[in-house]
Amino acid sequence: MSFLEIRDLTFSYTEDKPAIDNINLDINRGEWIAILGPNGSGKSTLAKAIIGLLDPDNGTIFVDDMELSEKTVAKIRQKIGIIFQNPDNQFVGCTVRDDIAFGMENMNLSREEMLKRIDYFAEKTGVSDLLDNAPSSLSGGQKQRVAIAGILAMKTEMIIFDEATSMLDPFARKDLMDYIRILHDEGITIVMITHDIEEAMWANRMVVMNDGKIIREGKKEEILKDSDIFAKAFLELPAAMAIADKLGDDTAEKAVKDFLWELNSDM
Repeated sequence: MSFLEIRDLTFSYTEDKPAIDNINLDINRGEWIAILGPNGSGKSTLAKAIIGLLDPDNGTIFVDDMELSEKTVAKIRQKIGIIFQNPDNQFVGCTVRDDIAFGMENMNLSREEMLKRIDYFAEKTGVSDLLDNAPSSLSGGQKQRVAIAGILAMKTEMIIFDEATSMLDPFARKDLMDYIRILHDEGITIVMITHDIEEAMWANRMVVMNDGKIIREGKKEEILKDSDIFAKAFLELPAAMAIADKLGDDTAEKAVKDFLWELNSDM
């Protein structure tokens, strides 16, 4: 059974049109999934529904064979964490130490265990020297690392990154993406919500959304060959591939392979 199963999920903010419309999706333990689409496609709404921030109109969500409900939402949030676009929205404590501790306090862990985990995961994420700092004094990249430390301290098995790099400068963005790859290598399941195709290319599998629906999913190598999907989802192909696509199937095939090779080299 998949770690995350979504069945016939629908949610509407208004009566006019569903924000997500009959979504079905399976995510296996240890995968890295990119959910790709333009603004308003429903991808962030889907992320919030997965962790129980939104109550679906219809459908079910199962996490590790446990159905999401009012009774199980606290346990599911120990299994799945989310990093938002603006990390300031996640901070509740006066210091970095307080923020890393917050989720563990809700788990009723002993003080001794909390202190051990704070030190361990602060070291792991590179924020040990910031524990006594106020979150507001940190850079964007540092804030995202603190948010990750707080999630990891709860022994989370899946992390959803909801446009988490969009407010970072290029150096901080690359640094965060490199660290996400380390998390994935260590066995954390990664779900990357993005509209950036190059960022999505770090994933094993891509899910393309538009207008509240999944319009295509599959391995990235296959998705890149389908220029029509990018047009339907109002997404841009990388420039070299867009040119190759106009030159025919053989050239496009080679461009996909070359692009993947260059991307993996950069990673």
